[in-house]
Amino acid sequence: MRRPRVVALAALLLVVVAALARPRPAVADVQRAWIKAVPDEATWKKYSKALGADEFGKFVIDIKSNEIYFFDVNLFELHADFVLGVLLKQPWTRDNIIAYNKNYERVKPKFILGYLTHHTKVDRWALSFWEGDQIDAPTVLKVRDRLKGTFWRTDLAFRPDSPQQEKMAKGVAAKGFTVVTNDEFYKAAAFQAFNKGKAIGRLKVVPVGTPYDQLTFDRHDIVLLQESYPDITPVAGILATTFSTPLSHVNLRAGAWGIPNAGYKKAREEFGALDGKIVYYNVDDSHAVVREASPAEIADWEAQKAQARHVALPAADIGDPHLAMLTRMRAKDVVRYGTKAANLGEIRTANLPGVNIPDGFGVPFFYYVRHMKQHGLDAKVAAMLGDARFGSDAAWRKTALEELRAAILAAPIDPDVLDVIYRRVRLKLGGKGVFVRSSTNAEDLPGFNGAGLYDTVPNVRGKEALGVALKTVWASLWNLRAVEERSAFGIDHRQVFAAVLVQVGVNATAAGVLVSTNLYDPRDDDGFTINAKWGLGMKVVEGQKVPEQIIFDATNDGTKIISRTDDPTMLIFEPGGGIREVPVAGTDVILTEERAKRLVTAVRQFIPLFAPGTPLDVEWVLEGETMWIVQARPFVGR
Repeated sequence: MRRPRVVALAALLLVVVAALARPRPAVADVQRAWIKAVPDEATWKKYSKALGADEFGKFVIDIKSNEIYFFDVNLFELHADFVLGVLLKQPWTRDNIIAYNKNYERVKPKFILGYLTHHTKVDRWALSFWEGDQIDAPTVLKVRDRLKGTFWRTDLAFRPDSPQQEKMAKGVAAKGFTVVTNDEFYKAAAFQAFNKGKAIGRLKVVPVGTPYDQLTFDRHDIVLLQESYPDITPVAGILATTFSTPLSHVNLRAGAWGIPNAGYKKAREEFGALDGKIVYYNVDDSHAVVREASPAEIADWEAQKAQARHVALPAADIGDPHLAMLTRMRAKDVVRYGTKAANLGEIRTANLPGVNIPDGFGVPFFYYVRHMKQHGLDAKVAAMLGDARFGSDAAWRKTALEELRAAILAAPIDPDVLDVIYRRVRLKLGGKGVFVRSSTNAEDLPGFNGAGLYDTVPNVRGKEALGVALKTVWASLWNLRAVEERSAFGIDHRQVFAAVLVQVGVNATAAGVLVSTNLYDPRDDDGFTINAKWGLGMKVVEGQKVPEQIIFDATNDGTKIISRTDDPTMLIFEPGGGIREVPVAGTDVILTEERAKRLVTAVRQFIPLFAPGTPLDVEWVLEGETMWIVQARPFVGR
């Protein structure tokens, strides 16, 4: 999503300065820079440009003369470049940009500014307009008529890109012009590249019906998944026949690991015969290649296996028993309360306007270490890590971890400790249902976000349930996927500790994930990718169903729709504790422009609190019309 319109004055002046510095086409280029008709595919190829798997072109219609100009998008990046530089022969000044921007209003003074796109994944052609364009149905129909005889494709459909345009599109459809949404394109596509790249590995086709808890992979496997799973252990490449969103845990994993990852509905049919063989795997914007690896490729692969990555962990202070409220916690407290709690504490203590964070407190590493020592579990960990089979035998390692987690859960929590923590819930959190969340020193780090590695227990009510939840989170430090992920990044398991964030539970109307970058267009410096589903947020990152996805442009409040959620159920709180799944009621849009703007405005407030240059991965919750921030961390997804 490129920014075609500037609303805020400060942003406007930045664009003007940038535009003045941008090279312009030489005078000799002007005659070949535009044409008045695109009569065939060869001409289209010359004047269009590929972006990902799509090809797009642009045109301008002069309202007064009804002349149409198909201009070369390889020469003119923006409509404004062509309109000001060629048609109006005006400089990029503040006044000229303001006058130009009026062409995005409903009543257009001089020009209609449009896009033509070949969606190659589904082989469909679409007419569209910038998502901030307030164009009306009669004008869209006028453009359709003007394209007849000047554009060689006769199978164009109108593609609305914003909520406003979707409403207006009903009038377009009523006049017989086919309307197709981005949601339809996204769900109809047989292929989606989530992370481009190449890899060598052993292809492992996971049979349909394989339970999640029985998935076991070698980190050098290239896995072909035929069902959606909430997470997997480290692998060398992922190819899935069902897929949803770039922000599912599996797809975030692939980005963090830097491995090729794609969804392709025909993958089993085309590549299943290579199961068990060492293959070459390549993902680009438009397709995936899987073939047997050559001897030279296999030799290079064997040589690279020994190379290890390494992530340094924050030093842990395991001697502090203080239960700190988020209002008393800062980023430096990561050494006691883990990164999740410390990041939220940094935001909470900043008291930023419009940024809402549920009340909560940290249970420091001290209590995990105490529980492990009281019951001899620390010695059990040492013996497991010291056994040669831990590094060489995946099946043994899985069984040993299951036994360790069971032992942590079975060991009784110190009643005095539980009394202290439960008293804090009653006195400081009003005795409300709480989320008991992991906050280790091995997650939410630059280069290692660890999304979904550890457990969260939602809507915990009562002292006994709180004790079980605390032990569940402590035990999750030794989840198979967590151990495998840490090993892949060279993390010393002996230096990993589990703290817990106890936070007031928000019974979400809807929830989701925001990343402060445009995952669909790396050229876009201003886009925020936002995913959402109805109910509690656990279903968003599981990736089982397509969520609602938009790109929000923070400079001009433009909302580009990628997909609408197709999940028929949602998670809600049970009054007595825990959660249950219920049908989704209604088909309303979750991410209205007003909600998206409030969310992005809140996130932009605390972005400066984190290291510059790295996008943020933010989990958010909607309660009625109140936006809550429940997690923020560096985004590791590319």
